[in-house]
Amino acid sequence: MRSVFCILTRARTITLRLSSHAQHGRFPRVYSLYDRQALRCSCTENSKPYYITTPIFYVNASPHIGHVHSAVTADCLHRYKLLKGYDSRFATGTDEHGLKIQQAASNAGQEPLSFCTEVSQRFKHVFQRCSISYTDYIRTTEPRHRQAVEHFWTVLQSKGFLYKGTYEGWYSTPDESFLTPAQVTDSTDSEGRRIKVSTESGHKVEWMEEDNYMFRLSDFRTKLLHWLQSNPKVIQPVKFHGLVLQWLEDDIPDLSVSRQKSRLQWGIPVPGDPEQTIYVWLDALVNYLTVVGYPQNHSQWWTAVHHVVGKDILKFHAIYWPAFLMAAGLPLPQVIYVHSHWTVEGKKMSKSLGNVINPLDAIEKFSVDGLRYFLLRQGVPDSDCDYYDDKVIKMCNSELADTLGGLLNRCTAPSINPTQVYPRFSNTCFPREELAGRAVSDDYRMMEAVSALPVLVEQHFENLHIYKALEAISACVRLTNGFVQRHAPWKLDRNDPGERRWLDTVLHVSLECLRVYGILLQSVVPGLAHKILSRLGVTPEERSWDSLKFLMRYEGRDCGLEGRALGPDLGVLFSRLERRTEKRKTPKMATTQDESKSE
Repeated sequence: MRSVFCILTRARTITLRLSSHAQHGRFPRVYSLYDRQALRCSCTENSKPYYITTPIFYVNASPHIGHVHSAVTADCLHRYKLLKGYDSRFATGTDEHGLKIQQAASNAGQEPLSFCTEVSQRFKHVFQRCSISYTDYIRTTEPRHRQAVEHFWTVLQSKGFLYKGTYEGWYSTPDESFLTPAQVTDSTDSEGRRIKVSTESGHKVEWMEEDNYMFRLSDFRTKLLHWLQSNPKVIQPVKFHGLVLQWLEDDIPDLSVSRQKSRLQWGIPVPGDPEQTIYVWLDALVNYLTVVGYPQNHSQWWTAVHHVVGKDILKFHAIYWPAFLMAAGLPLPQVIYVHSHWTVEGKKMSKSLGNVINPLDAIEKFSVDGLRYFLLRQGVPDSDCDYYDDKVIKMCNSELADTLGGLLNRCTAPSINPTQVYPRFSNTCFPREELAGRAVSDDYRMMEAVSALPVLVEQHFENLHIYKALEAISACVRLTNGFVQRHAPWKLDRNDPGERRWLDTVLHVSLECLRVYGILLQSVVPGLAHKILSRLGVTPEERSWDSLKFLMRYEGRDCGLEGRALGPDLGVLFSRLERRTEKRKTPKMATTQDESKSE
């Protein structure tokens, strides 16, 4: 416990940066009413732009929790930036071209576009169910995207970075990836036949020889190295920054950026050469530009772009994509946030094992906020994380139902707060001079920890250590429960004036702690945070980052909530989860993380 105090107390020495907030009017339908009210008041007309993206997800099959983890991570950063006063845009969507889609549609007996539309709608539905508050949902089959890709191609060609050549080498259709000999190894298939596979994904590869267009990737190795060495935080966590530098230690070959139409029909034709189809990764990566209006009106947003990607597609985003942008004369991403994958009970998710987690099933079991909290609380970005139902149940019950829910229930119960108002604080009972009133040393340390919490959470969010931010919040919630338990306000005599002042002070401090937790948790569990803040009587205009001024009365300033009526009792904050004994059904049309081109 002492180490928790030390960590949080050190952080309070950092100055909390506050923003002024007003109205911001553009929101997608996936925001609920309280989202729009709370977030709208956190931006001004002159707010700094922020642009966050997920990968666009490959529509060879339905979404799983790996996809949701990417989306929830980006959603958390987007909501956090809105609370900070930024004018934030958030894009996600689906990647719908390529040989694998062409084959999947054929196997399903459907036209490619119909197949893509059906699966894309599943992603959209899952994201809406998971409260993913995107401002743009992009499909690579849209006309606006084709126009952007064609323009991007012509720019690369006009600058001399594309040339016609012959590609000879290994190609992985499941990964839609060209591989060097060092990335290929020997293996055997299910029938014992010798095959070549990718060392990274384990997928079968085939030797390919064809005439197509090549991108002069080798010209950019030095520039890429300089960019990474000059910007040590451009790829986070640092582990992945170092990995990309290792990849660039050796020469990098030029990259094939088209396929012969005779082999790949489902894609965007090369401008001026209809016998060639643009390589699916070049096509897909340009989606980030499409969303912000490329080539006409993208400049304001493109200087503020941040990508969230899975570790399996790091090379495409940290080497190919920056090289393409350099060649086109465009700014490079501000940050590439990288996360790792999920295993299930220690095993990689796989259709053959029947252990792919369907997000809709998980929501049914654990609720939207329960699933979001677990993925962000357990999702350590630089290492794979394990998923199993008992772990979700234990964490949600402990931290959401018992610790946080119990604290809210205790402090707002009519038996302890019969007038149902935000009680008044007494500086006599809780003075600035320690040991001069009824507060004890542990109370002051708790107060210091909560005061420091917003800065600590901000640091962790900026570094994609969301799990550390939630760990710090959870530690403070436990401290607040200890504060309430220590002073047992239910034992105090409300008819005694001195006891009544101390009772109100204990409740005021506790509700102030809950208010801070509610504001900080809005980007992680928006539904649950709304219930906390509404129960405390906090209006939508009082939920921005600027409102994180803790315990104003302790500082001798007015508190606008003091004496205000509490909001209505919205019921149990988070219902305890019970372990189900029935066998989990294998979800249909789900794919594994390693079986999708873009996690």
